[in-house]
Amino acid sequence: MKIALVQSNYIIGDFEQNTAKIIGNIRKARQQGADLVIFAELSVCGYPPRDFLEFDDFIDRCDKAVQQIADECIGIGAIVGAPTRNPNPKGKPLFNSALLIAEGEIVASAHKALLPTYDIFDEYRYFEPNRSFNIVNFKGLPLALTICEDLWNIGPDPLYVSNPMDELIKQSPALMVNIAASPFHWNQEKERNAVLAGNAIKYEIPLIYVNQVGAQTELLFDGNSKALDEKGNQLLKLADFEEDYQILELNILNGKAVPSPKAYVNSLDKPKPRLIHDALVMGIRDYFRKMGFTKAILGLSGGIDSAVTLVLAAEALGPENTRAILLPSGFSSSHSIEDAKALAVNLGSPYDIIGIQDSFENIESTLNPFFDGLPFNIAEENIQARLRAVILMAMANKFGYILLNTSNKSEAAVGYGTLYGDMCGGISVLGDVYKTEVYELADYINRDKEIIPVNTIIKPPSAELRPDQKDSDSLPDYAILDAILYSYIEQRMGPSSIIREGFNADTVYRVLKMVNMNEWKRHQTPPILRVSTKAFGSGRRMPIVGRYLS
Repeated sequence: MKIALVQSNYIIGDFEQNTAKIIGNIRKARQQGADLVIFAELSVCGYPPRDFLEFDDFIDRCDKAVQQIADECIGIGAIVGAPTRNPNPKGKPLFNSALLIAEGEIVASAHKALLPTYDIFDEYRYFEPNRSFNIVNFKGLPLALTICEDLWNIGPDPLYVSNPMDELIKQSPALMVNIAASPFHWNQEKERNAVLAGNAIKYEIPLIYVNQVGAQTELLFDGNSKALDEKGNQLLKLADFEEDYQILELNILNGKAVPSPKAYVNSLDKPKPRLIHDALVMGIRDYFRKMGFTKAILGLSGGIDSAVTLVLAAEALGPENTRAILLPSGFSSSHSIEDAKALAVNLGSPYDIIGIQDSFENIESTLNPFFDGLPFNIAEENIQARLRAVILMAMANKFGYILLNTSNKSEAAVGYGTLYGDMCGGISVLGDVYKTEVYELADYINRDKEIIPVNTIIKPPSAELRPDQKDSDSLPDYAILDAILYSYIEQRMGPSSIIREGFNADTVYRVLKMVNMNEWKRHQTPPILRVSTKAFGSGRRMPIVGRYLS
């Protein structure tokens, strides 16, 4: 039996395009002699559809799309993901379903049992969990058909009280099939490989895993679909961060699926900066493509954050579609301007220089009756940042650009940024990348040749909003700051635990106070491309008003 694995990039709610992709791959697989073709979780409507699922019309259109797909399944079978209605009036109105389609109709279905509600997931808001487990048969091949999280309740600390495969294995399936929408973070592939191999080894049958790829606003999906034999060895692996398609051939011997030929494929351990780089490039590209945008603009300061953002955007959209605006003030150093110009020239991106000093002085004059005699402070600093945002948004509106936010996770965490100033934009590129990781990205970008000027990388970071300003005037050293932030945000360690790791107590309490006090700022920032296990946004739900420091 030949089984095609299809890893596609879907658009939420674009039934015409999603259905066309599915049908196109069904036809391709049939022409290549495949018996069955497998698509990702909720492939018909795209994942995650969120509150679209509350619209009856949305579900009706899903049903119509499934019927179109069924009409194409003549002489071939397909497994697709779609929401389906729960016939029981009790419970949630929908199931998250995997549908086995053949000869023009749905011949079997399996519903997702384990509905995650942690981090970015909120599936129990919409779906009823499956409580009845049955294998499905296709051409004499008994399949244990599961959906994403259904395979993740394995290991020493299970999150759920039940395990679907423990029930399905009692019915002697020959093959596990798992359709998924598993979001990316930089360590996800390693964790996922352990989970999938663990299932294959535990249940002693081969496993086919099909994940979606592409960005859905802030959520990035890496693909990496694969097939494993009964010992957890990889038989094939699809690409990361791009659409892909491969066929696996199975023989059915004594009721068991036996892959043929057994040519194992090793996963290459890609370095963290490369994974983050590739994910962010995909995230920018898909955000623009799916929203119908083509051109980006950003403020290029000569600092490392805006430099890395420009490089990523130029790679995603093309340098000709990525415009840099240099916005020097009276406090900007000459080398920052020269560094910014050099980077734009290296990339081939258009750039303009628009000074803000005259505008700043005009506003100072306007406010002088109120500010007279008061010292220069954060008010004047923020005026400069907001002037830059006004100019950038004016250019964006006039010429059809989308403004990219260039703030990093370290700054966002402690509120080291100006609301309605450098924190504005349509999408935050580096908002889930700590400052120390931004430096790692810069080194990766320059791995073959100097693209980002070396001076941008080695000079002390500064907002350049007052004389001789350095980030270190306001913040701990970034290596220390990021370690504390990672412990608090990703690892959810309290202050006492962080201090026991060897950090200065005053520094820890100061940092955590800044994080907690600036939640209100983060609620007003653009969507952040997620590359970690705990990004600011939908996956981190903190009270705006809160005083947890114990």
